[in-house]
Amino acid sequence: MHQISDLIGIFNKCFKSALGTELVCGGEEPIYIPRSGYYPFDRVIFAHGYYSSAMHEISHWCIAGEARRKMVDFGYWYNPDGRTEAQQQEFQQVEIKPQALEWIMSRAAQFNFNVSLDNLSGDLSSAAQEAEHFKDNIFQQVQAYLTSGLPQRAQQLCDALVAYYRPDEPLTVSEFNRGSI
Repeated sequence: MHQISDLIGIFNKCFKSALGTELVCGGEEPIYIPRSGYYPFDRVIFAHGYYSSAMHEISHWCIAGEARRKMVDFGYWYNPDGRTEAQQQEFQQVEIKPQALEWIMSRAAQFNFNVSLDNLSGDLSSAAQEAEHFKDNIFQQVQAYLTSGLPQRAQQLCDALVAYYRPDEPLTVSEFNRGSI
C-alpha cells in the first residue's frame, strides 16, 4: 500500500517547483543537502528507501527555517548510536517537534508511526523511563500542533497525503492518543 515512489511523487509535486526542494532515496544515512552550483535543488535524502526514514527527514525539513535550509543537515549536530545519557537527553529534546510532525504526517498517510530513540548501543540504564517521558513530550507537541496549527510546509504536505491516501476520511484529533505510541 505505501510505495516510496508515491511519497516521493507527492512531496516533489508539492515542493520541487515551488520551493526548489526534492525528496530523494539515498543509501546508508539520511542527509539534507542544499542546492549548489553543481545541483539546482535542495535535497531531502532519506535512507535505504524506507518510507519511515523519508517521513522523518521530511519532518526535519518542515521545521527548518530559511537559514538552516542553506546548511548541510540544517547545521545540526548528530552523535551516532551509542550516546551517553546526557547526549541522549539532548537528542530527545531536539527530536520532539520533528517526531510529532512525523506522527501527524504518518497518520495523514495512514502509515504506522514509531517513536525513535535512535540509541540502541548507548547508555540504557534509564532507557524505559526516558522513552516514556519522550513519548509524553511527543504526544504533548502533537496536541499543541493540532490546536495551534502545523508549520506551513507540514500542513501543505499533510493535506496532499490525506488527499492521496484517504480522500474520504479527513485527519482527526481522535486518531492521536498517548496509548498508540
